[in-house]
Formats: sequence, structure tokens, C-alpha cells
Amino acid sequence: MDYEDISYEVDGPAAVLTINRPDRMNAFRAKTTEELIHAFKRAWADKSVRGIVLTGAGDRAFCVGGDVKQRAETGDYGPTSNGLFEGTYLQRLIRDVPVPVIAAVNGIAIGGGHVLHVICDLSIAAEHATFAQSGPRVGSFDGGFGASYLARVVGEKRAREIWFLLDKYTAQDALNWGLVNKVVPKEELIPAAKEWVNTMADYSPTALRFLKKAFNADTEHQAGIALLSEVGLDTFANSDEAMEGARAFSEKRKPDFAQYL
Repeated sequence: MDYEDISYEVDGPAAVLTINRPDRMNAFRAKTTEELIHAFKRAWADKSVRGIVLTGAGDRAFCVGGDVKQRAETGDYGPTSNGLFEGTYLQRLIRDVPVPVIAAVNGIAIGGGHVLHVICDLSIAAEHATFAQSGPRVGSFDGGFGASYLARVVGEKRAREIWFLLDKYTAQDALNWGLVNKVVPKEELIPAAKEWVNTMADYSPTALRFLKKAFNADTEHQAGIALLSEVGLDTFANSDEAMEGARAFSEKRKPDFAQYL
């Protein structure tokens, strides 16, 4: 498959999936999600792949979430081959693929991009990386894994702070909170992520597969919450309130949400 929004390469036991939209800070549209789903399944089917690295092009952004400019322009995230925007399915696939998935956070991880890194099995961040949520600012939310699983990772109080205050946090903050596993200089990011895959490639693939399923089993009920949240977000996304957030972001102004109280 020829990808437009991502790149895919296999280096030894590591498959590296790169969101390749640096002009949009690696924001994802529906096509990006569709291509990531294809690439994760491609890596799943490749028996030589023992770990997957997810990253973004350049060193400005890992991923800034859904393409809000696209949403402001068209009211959605654009077309796909099957007509669906499968964001929640992508999140589930990252959990279901039977090899460890490593987020190599090469810059800003915000909004849906923040959720993607949280769902990955391990996260390694460049020293200049920053982390934040943005949903309530742009008329969006993730009430599924993006909230409930985040609370498992950093604790309820910290997760609520991240979602309610929308502050930005440094890579060192993320390390201190257990939000990432390691922080490295930016030039060492991808080599370090690949080295983790190389290390795990020496271990029993069956044992690692069982361990991943065991870890996920404890939070599997959150998949149902994620689907419920997706239905709610689909309903909310086309409302005047949600579109005010998207338009304000595109027009670089403060949104006027007071009218929706």
C-alpha cells in the first residue's frame, strides 16, 4: 500500500510507523487513522516484527490530535475508503496488536496525540517534548481510554488536572508522574526506541504476548466506556458548541462558550 499520511519501515525486529504530516504538526485526519490501522495490521502479520515504534515526522510534534482545521473547514475529518473515521478502533488496535508498542514522543503530544502515546505499552520522550490535553478548548473530549486509562497511569487527581486545566507539561514532568518511561536527547530518541525492541526481541514472544494481554485485561472494561464516549462525541461534534471550538481554533481567537451554558 502506498501511504500518503504516514510512513512505514521495518528495521530488524522493529516496525516504525511515522505520522508524516509535519505541515499540520502531525495532526491526524480520517485518512491518517485509516493508514495507521493498515500499518499496525501489516506489522501484526509480519512475524519478523517483535515491536512497533509509533512516532511523528520532524522534531516539532509527535501528534497534536485530530486535524481541527480540517474539522472547521468541512465539519468532519475528511474521507476514507470505507467512509468511517475509526479513531476508537485505532486505540483498540494498539492494545490488541500482540507485540509491544512504543511511543517515541518527538515533540508536542497534545489532544488525541496525547491519548495515542498514553495507550502505547511504553513511552520514550525527547527532552524537548511537551504533553497536554486540549479537548475542552476546541470543543472535543475523549471520555474513554483518554480519560479513564490516563487516570490509571497518573492517578485520578493528576488526570483531572490534565483534562480540566489544559496546562502544558515538560518531558521531565511526564517522567516524574510515570506518564513516560524514559527521557533522552532528541537525536537518541528513535535509536533508543529501537534498542528497546532489540532487547525484547531476545525474549519469548509468547510470554510477552501473554503479558500484554494480562496487563490489558485489568482495564478491558474501559473499551466499552470508549465506545460509549465515541457515540457521545459523534453526537456532540456537530453541535454549534463544538463547532465554535473548532472555528475559534482555526481563526486563532478565544472561543465563546458562555452562550452554551
